[in-house]
Amino acid sequence: MKFSVLASGSTGNAVYVESGNQAFIVDAGLTGKKMEQLFAKIDRDIKKLSGILVTHEHSDHIKGVGVLARKYNVPVFANEKTWQAMTPSVGNIPLDQRFQFNMETVQAFGTLEIESFGVSHDAADPMFYTFHENGRKLAVITDTGYVSDRMKGIIRGADAFVFESNHDVNMLQMGSYPWSTKRRILSDVGHVSNEDAAIAMSDVVFEKDTHIYLSHLSKDNNMKDLARLSVAQTLQSVGIMPGEFVHLHDTDAEEPTKLVMV
Repeated sequence: MKFSVLASGSTGNAVYVESGNQAFIVDAGLTGKKMEQLFAKIDRDIKKLSGILVTHEHSDHIKGVGVLARKYNVPVFANEKTWQAMTPSVGNIPLDQRFQFNMETVQAFGTLEIESFGVSHDAADPMFYTFHENGRKLAVITDTGYVSDRMKGIIRGADAFVFESNHDVNMLQMGSYPWSTKRRILSDVGHVSNEDAAIAMSDVVFEKDTHIYLSHLSKDNNMKDLARLSVAQTLQSVGIMPGEFVHLHDTDAEEPTKLVMV
């Protein structure tokens, strides 16, 4: 199993995962043209996609879903409430390309198993995914107001994480956003802070050589080095030494990460 974070942030989100002859993207939150460019940069053929796994209906996660589905005949997977919420935005998708992926279920595609799980975000029925193959696991969770014990139980012990580290609380509180926006981000249905991401990581990272991709970093209320330092220091406090056992990475919507073997 290999993956690449194609894009992450308020300007668009997409994570590519492949296994054998199966290839999926979690969300397609950029224009169809931009998605094609990102696929070219990781030397992959967008025509060979097995499906788009939608997490929720916010525009930075579905902007390219309709275009890619229609142009390349790609199946789209989402739960019922998300289908209802996103249909006005993604436009008409043929019925034979519309698939249900219910929350808290597992679907198998060849040797790849994909598990869905609910998160806490201000969307109709938001959920994210873990990918399992041959005892290896990739966990993707980039939009949630907090990380519950139930979520931790599902993602715990993954060999790779694409994990939200959205904002520094002090930067957000002192920043120029309207109070209503700050309150939303800080709420239980908003976004995970650097500090909360670090605490969650310390509870779910066990093995050496775990890949952690810090994602959905705010351009206005965070800094890459600050997010990385928050996670590194917390992991060090519980005996995991970044740089020796854990590779810390971050990404944004400018360039995809290189393909990484899980």
